Amino acid sequence: MNVLILGSGGREHAFAWKLSQSKKLSKLFIAPGNAGTALCGTNVQLSVTDFPAIRNFVLSHDIKMVVVGPEDPLVMGLHDFFLADELLKKISIIGPQKMAAQLEGSKDFSKQFMIRHGVPTAAYATFTKDKLEEGYQFLEKLSPPYVLKADGLAAGKGVVIPLTLVEAKAELKAMLADAKFGIASSKVVIEEFLKGIELSVFVLTDGVSYKLLPSAKDYKRIGDNDTGLNTGGMGAVSPVPFANQVFLKKVEEQVVIPTIEGLKKDGIPYVGFIFIGLMNDNGNPKVIEYNVRMGDPETEVVIPRIKSDLLETFIAVGEKKLGDFTFEIDSRTATTVMMVAGGYPGDYEKGKNILGLDNVKDAIAFHAGTKEDGSAIVTNGGRIIAFTAMGDSIKDAIQKSYTAANVVKFDDCYFRKDIGQDLINLM
Repeated sequence: MNVLILGSGGREHAFAWKLSQSKKLSKLFIAPGNAGTALCGTNVQLSVTDFPAIRNFVLSHDIKMVVVGPEDPLVMGLHDFFLADELLKKISIIGPQKMAAQLEGSKDFSKQFMIRHGVPTAAYATFTKDKLEEGYQFLEKLSPPYVLKADGLAAGKGVVIPLTLVEAKAELKAMLADAKFGIASSKVVIEEFLKGIELSVFVLTDGVSYKLLPSAKDYKRIGDNDTGLNTGGMGAVSPVPFANQVFLKKVEEQVVIPTIEGLKKDGIPYVGFIFIGLMNDNGNPKVIEYNVRMGDPETEVVIPRIKSDLLETFIAVGEKKLGDFTFEIDSRTATTVMMVAGGYPGDYEKGKNILGLDNVKDAIAFHAGTKEDGSAIVTNGGRIIAFTAMGDSIKDAIQKSYTAANVVKFDDCYFRKDIGQDLINLM
């Protein structure tokens, strides 16, 4: 089977690394890919949102499955585009249709869905520019800190958490009246702040049945001890020690099943991954958000723990036979440490030579922001490489991840030094 992966980050390299191990794979293409995915298949210079170009490539290369990494093509309706085309409609797409993708594409849509189907989440209200004063009044009823979310996609930057009422009102005005996040903040969801420890749970569904994937915890802040600006993610750990069987049973019964059944009740077909961002609130799960694809860097610790053939799993999804599929998970711990460009998540330079990749041992270097430049591999983004390792404990795995990170260099490289330490301290 010929497969096309859409995307260019560490998530897509992890998919490519795992799919390339399948005996059922004939040819693997990644669009646009990076220097790491080039080791697993063939990179193709296609935009993930250029649907006509994707159509032409799929037909000319006998692609039978498209695995969608990022959210943009899903929210824009790539799956629907395939279903509406006589020549494409039988090709398997791992990723939901446009309506279902609104679970990520619109915070207001997802909150309404949760409330409608009894999924535990924070109290909230949604406001538009003409309701700014009502938004101020709603904020006055809440206790600090405050959570403000741009309704639409804002490249992972649409959530702000002001600590004071004055700051919260100023942020609300900036988002609604001043279009801080453009059209994404034409509506703003204000939520009560949830206290607890955050984690993510991942579900793969064929629209009928589902499989629970390993839990993971990522680290969003740029600095050690969760300081500084938010990023796309500086590292991750799977499984999460405090997500024991009792807690995960609550997650499945109170969150996963109501979500899957809610989609069915609403007549929303769903094929692909559901990323569920959770807060562990004194042993009770509350949903922070849905994403309609795998997270990054969580994919880099979840995928290596899947022992089953990933392509066979995806085939079962496409055939709506996932319920009959045997799904095996490695019991060991996976950790990843993300190396980033200096200045990220602010301004940073590209094109810096990356040295030492051949010296990585006992770990996998999942490329994120890299590209080939002749015989060299150079930086091509903010987050550059995720160093993933497996171990019998967090301490064992993270030591391997850091050993790998310390042998790779480029000018002004940076990584957090405390990934997983909070979880080790809990044990």
